[in-house]
Order: sequence, then structure tokens, then C-alpha cells
Amino acid sequence: MSGADSVLADGLTHDLPDGTVEWIAEVGGGTITRLERHVARREAWVVDVTRPDGSVLEGFLRLDRHDVPESSSTSLVRETKVIQALGATDIPVPEVHGRNDALRCTLFERVRGRSDIDKLDDPVQQRAVMEDFIRVIARMHLLDPDELDLTRHMPNVPTTPAEAALNDVDLALEQWAWFLEGYHEPLITYGVSWLRRNVPDTLARLSLVQGDTGPVNFMFDGDRVSAIIDLEWAHLGDPLEDIGNICVREFWNPSGGLDGLFHLYEQESGIPYRRFAAQYYRVQQNVRGMIPIHYISENAHPRESLAWYLCYRYVGDRATCESIAEAEGVTVERPELPDGDAGGRDIVAEAAMWSLENDVRPAITDAFATSRARDTELLIRLMDRRRRFAAEIDAVECDELGELLGARPASRAEGTHLLDEAIRAGALPDAGVITYLTRRAYRDEWLHEPAVSLYPERTWSALDD
Repeated sequence: MSGADSVLADGLTHDLPDGTVEWIAEVGGGTITRLERHVARREAWVVDVTRPDGSVLEGFLRLDRHDVPESSSTSLVRETKVIQALGATDIPVPEVHGRNDALRCTLFERVRGRSDIDKLDDPVQQRAVMEDFIRVIARMHLLDPDELDLTRHMPNVPTTPAEAALNDVDLALEQWAWFLEGYHEPLITYGVSWLRRNVPDTLARLSLVQGDTGPVNFMFDGDRVSAIIDLEWAHLGDPLEDIGNICVREFWNPSGGLDGLFHLYEQESGIPYRRFAAQYYRVQQNVRGMIPIHYISENAHPRESLAWYLCYRYVGDRATCESIAEAEGVTVERPELPDGDAGGRDIVAEAAMWSLENDVRPAITDAFATSRARDTELLIRLMDRRRRFAAEIDAVECDELGELLGARPASRAEGTHLLDEAIRAGALPDAGVITYLTRRAYRDEWLHEPAVSLYPERTWSALDD
């Protein structure tokens, strides 16, 4: 019997790196009796370790398949240290059962409760949870960074309002420079330019911010928060950045709106809420988050859930454009879109989609495999939709690019490249660029509707004045 066999209950399978299950069993002090791939953007596993006395360690394993520098904005090493530091405060976070640098993994406590606040049927409970969450975030922002002893683990600690607003943007640009060098995306170029030209001029204090906070990135039990989770983007910065982050998370996971929540935050923290800061940091999170999303959607490994990333990209692009347009006071009309029933049948695509939906998915019991089968069905639907409408959309793009640039490009790719260069040169009016990019985003979101169906009809909740 191998070492792995002796620590893993019969019937459990995995593709974890060599040595991982042995380490989990050692940390838990028993035999692994549950090991399931968790359905999530970042790879994670649900783990139970049953000890000789019958007690069970209920764990949640995060791991990196490849080395990720601690300076990276998605470092699991740094995330682990942040959670350990917060564990010594009154901020609820998961317990860290163990960290293994050689295996690049951390075993966290599997926290009681649920994260899907957007799925609650009771608006009273939903509101109570959101208000408790706001109080937790307010307390976190008041913690002394020096007492947390995290400064030495944080890259580019800001000292000015501009640095607080832009350091994470610059870090993302630096980390993805090898990709961006040959990737001409006008929305990224314009978004970065807009952020640089509109940095907030005040910084109330330097705080530990979650960096991707809001609905679904915390656990709750009843009407109270049981843990803040997903602190991969945690860093020292402007506390109002998290206000913008909450807006973004609530956009993706509608949780009863934002009415009054940021005034509650101001009351609990003493940190002044400013509406433009919320608008600014909505854009900031979208722009820095957009860069890796664009990379993965263009270069996804088969292991990645491409349908989800395409959804994040095209809904996220539209959300970014809308948030910039709102902050600039630019009103953009939605463009006319093609007839979704046009384009003719593809009997091969129809057969594949029918088989997946009716024969394959109903027969699968594993949650991760079910999710992957659903992804495959969506990708087939998307390929069929692109076949029917991509050329028509591209022709409209060339027409509108011609109006903006002064000459119609020969192709959408050429026009995109020319627009990117014109934005870099500052040669175009903001309103014209914002209008075109937003209309383009509406069309692209429509074209990718099968993937977008994972997060349909997302809209921004109104901000407090």
C-alpha cells in the first residue's frame, strides 16, 4: 500500500500534485474521507480529514499549480499571511490549518454558513447581512497596518492619494507587460488613461483593504458575517477603494442594492464617503481586473473554465464602460442589434448541444464535472452564434470606427489597433471614445450571449449621494 493509499479513503480520486494528500492528512491528523474539486474561478478543493477519535477537520484547500511571486496581486502566500494576521483581531476570517510553500498550497478552515447572499429570498435578512458586513469592513479599515505587521509583505505601500489609487493598477500593468506589449485593447488603454487623469485628491488614511470585497466574498450564518474570504487582492490602500469594490461585487451578485450602506460605513468608521471616489474605484477594480481576464479569454488553458472567463470579460467590459460614462456624465444609447433568430441552422451544433443538455449532464453526479459539461454546451452555442453574427457585428464596428477615426478601417482588427494608438496619442475627445467603447461593449456582450447567460442582465445599483 502506497503512502497516498494509506491516507486516502477508498473511492476518492484527484489530480493534486504529488505529496499533497499526504500533507493534508498529516495536518489533519487522520485519513482523508472527502476530497472534491470545488467549482470556483481559482482552483480549490473541499476536504474532510477524519481522525482516529472520530472528529473531523473540515478543510478548504487552495493551491497554485505554478510558482506565483509573493509580490503578485494574486499571491496565495500573501493571502495566507493576511488571513493569519486578521485572525488575531476581531475580524472574522477562516483559520489557517497549515501552509506548505513547497507544494504551493494552504489548508483553510471550511467556514460555517454560506456565501450566496444574492440567492436569499428574504430581503430583510439580506439587508441585515449587508449591514453587518459593512460594519466588519469599517472595523477592518480602522486597524493599524503597523500592528498587523503586514507592511513587509505588501508591494508598493502608498504614501499619497495618487499612489493609493494607482499602485495596484501599475502593479497589474507591470505583471502583465509581456502580454500587453502585443495586445492592443482600446478599453484597457483608455481605462488606464482615465484613471491617471482622475485620481482622487484626498486620502483619509492608509488601511488594509480586501481589494475585491463585497457579496459572495464573505460567508454569513443567519444575519451575521461568519468570515471574510478571498483576500488574494488584499493590500494597503485607500479604504474607499473597498467601497468601489463593493459596488462591483454587488453588480455581479445583486444583494438588495446599496441604498444607505455607504452612509452607514461613514458612521461606523468615521471615514468620509465620497460619491466620486466610489465611481472612481468601480472603474479602478474593473480595469485592473480586466487585464488578466482578457489574457485568459484569449489564451485559456483547457483546464480553465473558458465560458466563465468570456462572461467575465464581456459583461465586465460593458460594466467598465458604463461606470466611466456615468462618472463623466456621458449618456450612451444602446445600439440596434441583429435578429437573434437569423443566420440559419447548424445541425452539427444542434446535435452536440442537445446531447450535452439531455444525455450527458443529467447522468453526471459530480458537481465539478456537471459544471464543465455546462461550460462545454455554452461554448458550442457560442461558436454557433459567432458563425451566424460575427461578420455583421464586425461590419458595424468598422462603420463606427470610421466615424470616430475619420476613415473606415479595412477590418475590425485594424480599426481596433488604430483606435488604441489614437487614444495613446490623446488625439480623440473623451465623449467620442466613451460612446464608441460603450456601444462596442453592448454589441460584444450580445454576441457572446451564451457565455453571458451565466450572469445575465447585470446592472449597476444606484450610489448614495
